Amino acid sequence: MTISQKTYSISRTSNASRTAALVGALVLVGLIAAPWWAGRADMRLLSEMFLYLSLACLWNLLAGYAGLVSVGQQAFVGFGGYMLFALAIFAGVSPLVAIPLAGVLGVVVAVPVALLIFRLRGAYFAIGTWVIAEVFRLSFAQVSSLGGGSGTSLPVTIVKEMASSRSMREATTYWLALGMAVLVLCVIYALLRSRNGLALTAIRDSELASQSFGIDIWRTKFVVYVITAGLTAMTGALIFLQKLRISPDAAFSVNDWTAFVIFIVVIGGIGTLEGPIIGVILFFLLRETLSDLGTTYLLILGVVAIAVMLKAPKGLWGTFRERSGLELFPLARRVIKNKT
Repeated sequence: MTISQKTYSISRTSNASRTAALVGALVLVGLIAAPWWAGRADMRLLSEMFLYLSLACLWNLLAGYAGLVSVGQQAFVGFGGYMLFALAIFAGVSPLVAIPLAGVLGVVVAVPVALLIFRLRGAYFAIGTWVIAEVFRLSFAQVSSLGGGSGTSLPVTIVKEMASSRSMREATTYWLALGMAVLVLCVIYALLRSRNGLALTAIRDSELASQSFGIDIWRTKFVVYVITAGLTAMTGALIFLQKLRISPDAAFSVNDWTAFVIFIVVIGGIGTLEGPIIGVILFFLLRETLSDLGTTYLLILGVVAIAVMLKAPKGLWGTFRERSGLELFPLARRVIKNKT
């Protein structure tokens, strides 16, 4: 018995993903219009959420898909921030142009860094990334023209180049943060749906098996690391464009740019595109509700993370997806039986 090609078809979407895309488009339109309906504090909070979402998605790509568990992503956050300030102050480059340039420089720096730390495996790789970040922090602390250990502020004349009024500048940084989150999600989604993404998924599931199929593991991980570094540097540039001030301790803070990001990915669901989105929403709900408790707030975050890891090792979305089969960002091809 032969099976007609008209009986079955290949699909990479589902009703849930199409509905999610429509809802996402409507939410995006509402977020683009936020300067006309949201207050200044709301826009600042939303900008922060978008930037953390970008960092979480990028760390998730590294650890959740490529198996590169980095605890030194603050290296590229701080590097991007410092490159923005250096290009704007010393080269007279507009801050809006300096953001993509910071990303390009992040890629350039990531190449020798990757060649060095890719010699390490497992826990040694994680420690190596942290050491690299500390080297970056100590190096920029020695640059007196950028304020040394105490840091520096972006000159007022450069800030005013972005827009004439304060409200317009805040709207511009908000749109840039939103655009960065959308760009990161689109790049990662396109990468994971490509042949390189298929190779990456195979590597995540079994390096030995993927190597036997001829996949170049080192090259695939190298490309992912460099892309992640460039986009992380751009995100770092945006973070400190919003703050208008930078210092080594703030730029290379392991708590702010790595520990919180890992928390977001772990509770949301590592190895899923939906996980960081869920994680960012939960993280900011907890932060806005409990931040007045001081250090107790950090203890509660730790307890929440441990509880999720014990009860739902794949994160909230990973556990939900396992039980329901629901995917909002489908990556695999599915065979669908056509209606006759």
